[in-house]
Amino acid sequence: MTPEKKVKIQVRKVLDRIGCYHFMPATGGYGASGVPDIVACYNGKFIGIECKANGNKPTKLQLKHLNDITLAGGMSLVIDENNMPMLELFITDKQSFNLGE
Repeated sequence: MTPEKKVKIQVRKVLDRIGCYHFMPATGGYGASGVPDIVACYNGKFIGIECKANGNKPTKLQLKHLNDITLAGGMSLVIDENNMPMLELFITDKQSFNLGE
């Protein structure tokens, strides 16, 4: 199993635990390039999650998609082994959604 796949599995476990709807978009010639690894919705908020491992960084196209999600009012995250412990807080913290509550 690749290190990135391990990150994806951990992310999905956190999303399942907090009751967050999520799926992994199909690519492989049928989907759009650069789309986040995991697409999710939590409390009505759209979330795009790009999973990385071993210090890898998102490509320019992946960053464009993540930026487009943010500009459209959603949340975009790049998750790796280092910030995995903060994932649940990133998603469930109302301040992350700019609710101002």
